Amino acid sequence: MSGGGGYARKVVLWRHGQTAWNLERRFQGTTDIELTEGGVAQARRSARLLAALRPDAIVASDLLRTRETAAELAAVTGLEVSHDENLRETYAGAWQGLTHDEIVERYAEQYAAWKRGEPVRRGGGELETEVADRAAPVIERNVEKLPEDGTLVVVAHGGTIRTSIGRLLGLQPGTWEALGGLSNCCWSVLGESVRGWRLLEHNAGSLPEPVLGDDD
Repeated sequence: MSGGGGYARKVVLWRHGQTAWNLERRFQGTTDIELTEGGVAQARRSARLLAALRPDAIVASDLLRTRETAAELAAVTGLEVSHDENLRETYAGAWQGLTHDEIVERYAEQYAAWKRGEPVRRGGGELETEVADRAAPVIERNVEKLPEDGTLVVVAHGGTIRTSIGRLLGLQPGTWEALGGLSNCCWSVLGESVRGWRLLEHNAGSLPEPVLGDDD
């Protein structure tokens, strides 16, 4: 999805670069994993693109993979990064460190319930609504500090970004899965309009093109 103009403030929600556990399809959660060399290269490339949006502020999760990603944007914009632990990925207890196949094998019923959109404490960890409860207010507080046409970049994690978007758009939690996941170092963009937040882009990896049509 691409968005045009006409929006006051914008929020760019940027997922961190690739890690070894991403490649292994291993659930990271709050485990502190660094970027691979490829992940650093992804962050560097994306940072050059995002810098063209002329962001006014950067806030990031305090985990290493997001710190390293955010540092690449800070290097090309000159902005300082503020870090907030409330932007961390979902804590998933016993699921953390397991591969996707291991989770499906050991926690089949729990996994299926989560995929159906039911409130599930994966591995005994957080509910998705609890992740949104802690992360969305961080975004809102930082947006309030922006100028009227300002842009905030939030460097976080796939699950945290998805649940935060769902909360900010006012969607019912059972529908948040419909937003889909973000690839490493891709981003989504929210625009502030008179009717609240609108999703302008999702899982993008290039600069947005304006919407030219009847729905703009």
